[in-house]
Amino acid sequence: MSKQEPKIADCKPIFLDLEPGEYWYCRCGRSQNQPFCDSSHREEGIFSPLKFEVDRARRLKLCRCKHTGTPPYCDRSHLELDECKE
Repeated sequence: MSKQEPKIADCKPIFLDLEPGEYWYCRCGRSQNQPFCDSSHREEGIFSPLKFEVDRARRLKLCRCKHTGTPPYCDRSHLELDECKE
């Protein structure tokens, strides 16, 4: 049985200025509110969102390819994905 892969929401990260608080990162790639969860994962029931906290106001680079090894942060994994190569 093969591992279920997330949908690639975008082949580049998004830079966001976030305030302190709790956020839910989409791991399935199907959310219409990328990079945040909108509960679209419930349709397939495979992925669940990742809760992360921001301790102070800051600019963050968040992954949208959903293949990062450091979710929710971009680690440039999109550069290795065939779907994202030009």
